[in-house]
Amino acid sequence: QVTLVESGGGLVRAGASLRLSCAASGRTVSDYAMGWVRQAPDKEREFVAVIGWSGATSYADDVKGRFTISRDNTKNTVYLQMNSLRPEDAAIYYCAADSTYGSTWFDGAVLDYYGQGTQVTVSS
Repeated sequence: QVTLVESGGGLVRAGASLRLSCAASGRTVSDYAMGWVRQAPDKEREFVAVIGWSGATSYADDVKGRFTISRDNTKNTVYLQMNSLRPEDAAIYYCAADSTYGSTWFDGAVLDYYGQGTQVTVSS
C-alpha cells in the first residue's frame, strides 16, 4: 500500500510558476513509476507527466518545455515544477504511482495509487 500526499497548489497569475510536491509513504517511490495527472471541471482526467525508475520522463504535449518532473528517492518525494502557467493549466493535480511506465499513463487507464489532489488555479 502506498499513500501519496500532494502539496504546493495555489492561485497564481498566468506566466507564474508553482512547484508541486508529492510525499509517498508505505513503500519507496523507487519501486514505482511516479507521475501527475490532472482534472479540470467538466473534463476527463488527463496525463501530465511521469518519471520512471531510471529517471526517464514523459510529458503531455501541452506541458512540454514548461513543466519538469523530478524525483528524490532519498526523500520519497516527487516534484512537478510548473513554469509559464496558463489559465488552461488550472485543474486539480493528482500525484499517482504505478508499477508500469508507459501506455498505462498515456491512455487514461486507472493507475495503482492516487493522492487526494491539490488545486491549481491560474488567473488570466
